[in-house]
Amino acid sequence: MRIAELGHTGLWVEDLATMRDFYERVLGLTVTDEDEELQIVFLSSRPQQEHHEFVLQTGRTAPPGTKLTHQISWRVDSLETLRAFHQRIVEEGVRIQQVVTHGNAYGVYFFDPEGNRNELYWSTGLDVPQPFRRSIDLSRSPEEIAAEARRLLTDGGDAYQPVE
Repeated sequence: MRIAELGHTGLWVEDLATMRDFYERVLGLTVTDEDEELQIVFLSSRPQQEHHEFVLQTGRTAPPGTKLTHQISWRVDSLETLRAFHQRIVEEGVRIQQVVTHGNAYGVYFFDPEGNRNELYWSTGLDVPQPFRRSIDLSRSPEEIAAEARRLLTDGGDAYQPVE
């Protein structure tokens, strides 16, 4: 017996309209259902396959600044898609925590309007022991990014850079 896959994640939110706008407009998720009376919105990155992967509902009761999640990770299909999302996040003025290579993936860590940490990532296909985290620059060309990531993997030293 084993779990087949993660079905969906949900967040209690304070400002449903702001959070819905962020996940729908900035990250490109599709609203698949909503109930205005219950103040709940269901979203999916692939609505033809999965009704909802993410749920937002009014009712957050934790004090402001309380960390409720470690991170919400969103896989993308290519390095170009990751670079395009990174550019969109920058243009939107979203607070970015870090842009890194994990060896097995490149990731952009950022915060939604209520402070929940998200990650957009693209899998490189490499098998790299974790944790591994080194900063990279996604504004460079895909070839330069790959060369820098390879150099960082073989550079030695401390493989895990702490978050600043």
